[in-house]
Amino acid sequence: MQFAALSAVRSRIRLGEPLPFNVRDVDRALLLARGHRVESQAQLDALMNRGALVDLSELLTARERAVRAPREQLPQIWGDTVAQLGRTLADAKTETFRAALEDAVAPALTLVERDPDLAIFQVLSHGAGVDAAYGVRRSLHSAITACLVAQRLAWQASEVERAFKVALTMNLSMLALQGELARQNTPPTPAQRHALQSHPMRSVQMLQRAGVADNDWLAAVLQHHELEDGSGYPSGRTDVCELASLARRADVYTAKLSARSTRDAMAADVAGRAIFMQDPSHPMTQALVKEFGIYPPGCLVRLGSGEAAVVVQRGPTVTTPVVACFTDAGDRPISQPYRVATSEPGRAVVSLLQPGTARPRERDLLAALMG
Repeated sequence: MQFAALSAVRSRIRLGEPLPFNVRDVDRALLLARGHRVESQAQLDALMNRGALVDLSELLTARERAVRAPREQLPQIWGDTVAQLGRTLADAKTETFRAALEDAVAPALTLVERDPDLAIFQVLSHGAGVDAAYGVRRSLHSAITACLVAQRLAWQASEVERAFKVALTMNLSMLALQGELARQNTPPTPAQRHALQSHPMRSVQMLQRAGVADNDWLAAVLQHHELEDGSGYPSGRTDVCELASLARRADVYTAKLSARSTRDAMAADVAGRAIFMQDPSHPMTQALVKEFGIYPPGCLVRLGSGEAAVVVQRGPTVTTPVVACFTDAGDRPISQPYRVATSEPGRAVVSLLQPGTARPRERDLLAALMG
């Protein structure tokens, strides 16, 4: 590790705000942990006078960290990035929301580009449970999906980023309501229906108050429930922009992968087939189905040899993914998952397992994922 004097990075510290890095003494022992607040100039001066140090690697931005990190660190960085995106969405009404959103989106886009299989894994392996965080996770899954599909469609980088932001923020005004609706066993109340119908406009208003002035972004959020045949809402328009069309498809697809109190999550192949049958000729639908395939990373499968496994990587064809087996041929749990190419004789996928099926420990699964 390389260290720099705290005084050399004085500009990165804001009094009263969380430290963006750890602060160490001259012997490299921890003085103040990342997130601690330096409350006064006198306290900061005292740290610099005693020769406090900072690890240079901790000065990297979240995006730089995602770019430079060894591949085996990507799952941890994904976890940190998802957590930061979730906190940012939850604090959407704060004055710093716009800046925080930009900071949180940058590493996510880098991670999707670095390893699309691992990005798909985030959507499939962390299904939106029916709890208070349901709406936030659904937004994250929709954003990852929209980004992947936009890349497959060869959109320009700026449009890929905008697609991610649209899908991430289109339900900004109803994140809590999404969780409520997922948990309740009764139809929406009149008040809930009104909130559903008005949420595109309210999400746009929240973004505008946060300083978002990108008209394409705002228009897509406003239109993300509109349909080309005029049967959508809130205005029943037919001239729906491409960003809104993509966000809607990502939302519909990831909703099928998420459980609600009234139904289980759909298996990946069923969800893909369902969205394809709704609109088989549209290029966006075709791109989404091709991107996720029949057995996307994160789904559970049974092999012809008897093992239960988790898909960890797309293979040479849509029917031959790479998997990590977590039971043996007798369906007995094994201590360490092992990778198998389903293109091998006798190892073909014969069925998908239900999304609620028991999975191996996360750390073992991630080790297999990194191969």
